Amino acid sequence: MPRKAGDVTEPDGLSVGDPATMRTRRLSQMCDTCIFRPGNRMHLGEGRLRDLVSQTLAEQSYIVCHSTLPGMAPDGVKPAVCRGFFDRYSTQALQLIGRLFGFDDVDPPPKPQP
Repeated sequence: MPRKAGDVTEPDGLSVGDPATMRTRRLSQMCDTCIFRPGNRMHLGEGRLRDLVSQTLAEQSYIVCHSTLPGMAPDGVKPAVCRGFFDRYSTQALQLIGRLFGFDDVDPPPKPQP
């Protein structure tokens, strides 16, 4: 899910910021079902990844990892910047975060059990 640069209010509650450290959570590595891994592990519709990346780049923002989203993540897991996106793109929001606050790398959530 893309975020807008400078979006402080984050009405949907998907903050990747850690108020205790004043830094931004970022996955230390891609999650097992990262949308940037080969093989379309999330079964995205044709063109969906391209559209998501295009929208996020146009907004100069970032993508929150789907495996850290409420309702998909195990209890206690907080939203974090998608490592697959971070490793491929340098947007204004990511540059500002890096310069002003920095990142805390967090491990991806454990693989969901069937």
